[in-house]
Amino acid sequence: MDLAQTIALSAGLAWASGLRLYLVVFLAGALSHLGYLHLPATLAVLQHPLVIGVAGVMALAELIADKVPAFDSLWDSVQTFIRIPAGALLAAFALGEVDPAWMVAAGLIGGTITAGTHFAKAGGRLAINASPEPFSNWLASFGEEGMVLGGLWAMLASPLVFLGLLAVFLVIAGFVLVRVWGLLGRLLRRV
Repeated sequence: MDLAQTIALSAGLAWASGLRLYLVVFLAGALSHLGYLHLPATLAVLQHPLVIGVAGVMALAELIADKVPAFDSLWDSVQTFIRIPAGALLAAFALGEVDPAWMVAAGLIGGTITAGTHFAKAGGRLAINASPEPFSNWLASFGEEGMVLGGLWAMLASPLVFLGLLAVFLVIAGFVLVRVWGLLGRLLRRV
């Protein structure tokens, strides 16, 4: 794997974990098991049938949980403590056998990417849940799943294009986070 592919794999797994951790683990493991994705030895455990099976069941549970307004925000709040550390670990281990300092640095950056993605997703969904109709919630949920699938495809097909799109996404996520933070501040002042 060349440097761009390695960086894209590390950043891509971290980013996608902020949206759909279990789907990412399932897809990475299944694609690697089938020979479509080359994972470093440090992530070879994702190919194990037990990991693929558990990730698949959890991805299905998340698929359902994420379609239920209000419950999806509860799900996201619990997932805060799972997605962020898992995204950091995936980013660190995606580098393969490297100097531990590089792995720690990748984990820190990956955790930050995962956290930013997760909080932008959770904040956006919180705002969507304020809407009385359920269709925007379903549309956002299917959009997130599409982003994960498209992002992973771009990561594999063209790592440099993916990294450029990731930079754009992170800028937009930063904007969303600032807006959500302002909304929460106004709500807290009213209370």
